[in-house]
Amino acid sequence: MTKTIKTLGFLLLITAGQFAFGQTNKEIALTKGQKAIELMDNGKIKESIKLLEEAQKLDPERFDYPYEMAYAHYLQEDYKGAIKILEKIMNHKDVEETFFQLLGNSYDLIGKSDKAFEIYDAGLKIFPNSGMINLEKGNVYWNKKEYGKALPFYEKGIEVDPDFPSNYYRAARLYCGSTEEVWGMIYGEIFMNLERNSKRTSEISKLLYDTYKSEIKFSSDTSFSVSFSKNATINVSDLKDPSKMELPYGIGVYEPTLIFSMVSVKAIDISSLDNIRSTFIDNYFKNGHDKKYPNVLFTYQKEVKEAGHIEAYNHWILMKGDEDGFDKWYSENKDKWEAFVKWFGDNGLKINDTNKFHSGQY
Repeated sequence: MTKTIKTLGFLLLITAGQFAFGQTNKEIALTKGQKAIELMDNGKIKESIKLLEEAQKLDPERFDYPYEMAYAHYLQEDYKGAIKILEKIMNHKDVEETFFQLLGNSYDLIGKSDKAFEIYDAGLKIFPNSGMINLEKGNVYWNKKEYGKALPFYEKGIEVDPDFPSNYYRAARLYCGSTEEVWGMIYGEIFMNLERNSKRTSEISKLLYDTYKSEIKFSSDTSFSVSFSKNATINVSDLKDPSKMELPYGIGVYEPTLIFSMVSVKAIDISSLDNIRSTFIDNYFKNGHDKKYPNVLFTYQKEVKEAGHIEAYNHWILMKGDEDGFDKWYSENKDKWEAFVKWFGDNGLKINDTNKFHSGQY
């Protein structure tokens, strides 16, 4: 489960200020709801609950007030109290996907993971494309350290809700700790583009750098190896027609392209990785891999390069893995960095239902 739950309070904050004089009960309730959210944000949970109870009495049909009350109980770690409130509004006409997240997590936190799954599945019947609910199903297994069971839910969340960042974050961490780092490298970088300035962004930046560092190994000045995939599975149907036989993406496309992008590289640091990644994009498109294996991330990297910002972008992606190297580069390239930041603000990676990536594509 995820301890951080999305509150619906912003709806109250938007609508509560729309009324001034001659307020009806519903309008007074909204004002109380607004104040309750402010109190909750300031850690005054008990006071917040009292106002929400008053608001619900004034406007008993509204979904927000009991939901926010349940959320307040959740913040107090009173999960049974949250469940008691939420069960009463499960069939409300305005139910949101966050409802199923909050109720399912509350059950999971009192040790009833089977009931949590039942709630999540009920949510997916109403919101089949919810990345959030798939995330929570995966997190039940994550918290039990059953990572193999967690991963398919993160993958499903990426597939159906591609602009929801948390599934990429979890999947990247799992893949970069497996033998199929190739997917972790792609998912991790997509995550960083979707969630640019958080502690998790810094964590993934370091993870990507460390994975490059551990999976590109030099045995001499003229010899090196890369290992981002060990999947050598071939479909039986391909064996009937050897001319159609293809190696899996990791060892058949990603690794060879990476190898041919390492000419003259003698060591791995943020500067050499910038060169490798820049050359990788050139080779990926020059060899026509974009036609058979289209990838929104690599297409975006090409766009960044054509705009003249690939050096700064690569240093941003990897900065937490080699902070000294980044600081040195930044001190010598402030103009490049500032130009990139300005461009990046208006030209981010666009992920949506028609422009997305998940490992099941290949």
